[in-house]
Amino acid sequence: MAGIEGKRKAKQSSQPQAAPPSKKAHLEKSDPKGKKRSQPVTAPVDEEEDEESSADEGGFEGELDGDEDVEDEFEVGASQPAKDPNAARESHKIQKALQEQRKAAKPHSSLLTDAKRAWSLARQKNISKTERAKHINALMEVVRGKVNDIVFKHDASRIIQTLVKYGGQKERNEIAAELKGKYKELAQSKYSKFLVSKLIRFCPSYRTSILQEFQGSIMRLVLHREASSVLADAFELWANAYERSILLQDFYGKEATLFTVTQGSEHEKERSKKGLKGLLEGTDPERRKRVLSAVKQNLTTIFDNSDKGAVSHALVHRVLWEYLSAVNGIEDAIEREKLRREMFESCQDTLAEIVHTKDGSRVVREFIAQGTAKDRKHIVKAIKPHVERMCKDDEAQLVLFTALDVIDDTKLTGKSLVADIVGSASNLYTSSQGRRSLIYLVSPRTRRHFTPAQINLLAETDATRSQTSKKDDKLRTDEIRKAASEPLLAWIAESGAEVIRDPGGSLVVTEVMLYAEGDKTAASETLLKLLASPYPSTDLSNPHIITLPHASRVYKTLLQGGPFSHDTKEVVRSPLFSPADFAKQFVELVGKENTLAMARDDGAFIVVVLCERAAESDELKKTLQVWFSAEFREELEKEKDRRGRTVLLQQIASLS
Repeated sequence: MAGIEGKRKAKQSSQPQAAPPSKKAHLEKSDPKGKKRSQPVTAPVDEEEDEESSADEGGFEGELDGDEDVEDEFEVGASQPAKDPNAARESHKIQKALQEQRKAAKPHSSLLTDAKRAWSLARQKNISKTERAKHINALMEVVRGKVNDIVFKHDASRIIQTLVKYGGQKERNEIAAELKGKYKELAQSKYSKFLVSKLIRFCPSYRTSILQEFQGSIMRLVLHREASSVLADAFELWANAYERSILLQDFYGKEATLFTVTQGSEHEKERSKKGLKGLLEGTDPERRKRVLSAVKQNLTTIFDNSDKGAVSHALVHRVLWEYLSAVNGIEDAIEREKLRREMFESCQDTLAEIVHTKDGSRVVREFIAQGTAKDRKHIVKAIKPHVERMCKDDEAQLVLFTALDVIDDTKLTGKSLVADIVGSASNLYTSSQGRRSLIYLVSPRTRRHFTPAQINLLAETDATRSQTSKKDDKLRTDEIRKAASEPLLAWIAESGAEVIRDPGGSLVVTEVMLYAEGDKTAASETLLKLLASPYPSTDLSNPHIITLPHASRVYKTLLQGGPFSHDTKEVVRSPLFSPADFAKQFVELVGKENTLAMARDDGAFIVVVLCERAAESDELKKTLQVWFSAEFREELEKEKDRRGRTVLLQQIASLS
């Protein structure tokens, strides 16, 4: 007993070992190019998980260490631990014997035993490629020709996934060929669905044949709890235009499935790539009506079963956008509006779940542009709880921008959208998407921050807006800017000292200061007090603001009164900002000592622009003439290597 106690104390006093690296980090390192399926903005943040990681981690979750029947120990053992050590040993022997008997009675028990032995070697993380290839070949020899027999077992499915993940293209294609005819069943399995996703990803030569096995059952599979994610991954991440058409075909109805060819000549394939538009080309009105009715019925089924999760898939959004595009092509205005209205009523409560994809965003923007005031109010109500998440999403934020561009009731958008966007400013300015959302409030569609492609996407609804919205576009923009200006300026006055130090945040500060409406004195004071701190900074961890290039550019732009245009080669002044007032505050708050110190160093070009503003004000001119004495100019002339010295001396000379 003394020996046992000694061992126990030694074990307790030993230092704990470092935890092994997480599996997620390992997977990200081994597959840096893995794609992610877009996440709906309605998904809870703590449960948000990319499907690619699920396919890797979920498939191997709770990996077995060579024994799948661990739980059997708890079924056989006594409820109370045995007090007699000999009795405990005998009990363990009996348990082990029972486990061996159960394993031997299972189908393919010897095959699984051999496969697990080879698998335990092949799935090791810290081995060389040569050694892994050797173990993969050995594992392949064990399961070759028998994949079909064991793949539906949860532990064996993990073994085959390891072969697909680490094996070469030859092994992957061999497994894909063996499973031919079983993919629909595999996709509906809790474990083997990950294998199907991996084969679709890693076996492009078999991808078309795999997807064709789903034809005829797409509507059922897309609502299936397990198979739904397989179809979503295939459509959004790996399939090309032709392969996507295979997944879309069932949505067009039985008539379309029977009379549409998705394989054959190149001409037929090209037509199938056009989706519903290609299917309806050259069809008579009656058949067109039947096809659209079938599409509408299938989409309604999806929206009526929103709890199944299919509503958030890009596959469904593509069909919905194709349907709306086809409806917009109907000549009869009454029929066109009737079909659009019916579809809107079917999906109006789930619109927030579709804004995160390209097609879903286009659908919601179309509903906003074509809808009545009541429709728009309902859409705003649906997306309001998710505004911050939408601001951070490339596609979803376009819905917010369209709402700001189209909805005439600016009091509604001001309270429901603008207030929420500005209220999240501290969380938004750190990402490029969030910055665009803030900038759009005061400077919409500016080429400085929005690409031509983004501007063209937003312009898609302009033609419709001109017919459905009554308010003047400029007036609506001005009202949105006014609603956002005061809280944005208050945010900069409170947090500007922190925001301007961030390279991206400095862009937001510049745009708000230049184009927001209202009193900017407090915000300017916050920014200028940073310049008034001792220069140069003695704290290396907290450098003076003027030494940060992006921050220095903010002050220069504000003193100029606007950004420099490379097209016109001149400064484009903002009518909503007074650089003269900013220069006056600059002189008052920064003071002579810091201004002269900056002029000798990193802030030379800022002082140059300050001199330009002083030339427009007699008061400022007199102040700077006193500051820039003959003695200072002589010192500056001696520093011939100083950047900006010549330009600064010229501006100082122009003040006299």
